[in-house]
Amino acid sequence: MPEPHPPRRPRRETVTYASAHGPGAVPAPAGRRPAHPPARSEIDEQTTLGHTYVRSLMRSQLRAALTALGALALLVGPLPLLLALPAPEALVWAALGCGVYPVVWVIAHRYVRRAERNERDFTGLVETGFGER
Repeated sequence: MPEPHPPRRPRRETVTYASAHGPGAVPAPAGRRPAHPPARSEIDEQTTLGHTYVRSLMRSQLRAALTALGALALLVGPLPLLLALPAPEALVWAALGCGVYPVVWVIAHRYVRRAERNERDFTGLVETGFGER
């Protein structure tokens, strides 16, 4: 019995102004500069500009992560040296509970807010398009 062929992928369609807005659509007036195509189409079509948009988001997210990591390393890095000093056990627990953990929470909170802001800015760019702001 012959095996069935796998389903074919749909053919890619090139969208032009006329196909997107109808055959009788007229482009923007000659005096005005046409708006830049929305970033979403650039990303979907994997153009160089779309790649640049995504790479920009990735860089901003990496910059936020490295900033948080650096702050965390500055906080936690010298901690073993500090805790190696002779001190009462209650002071060690107080330093960890009241000194380190709240600062770690602040670093994490600021990182999450920064990452969400980066994504919100990117989504705004993609949704509205570069020239339509």
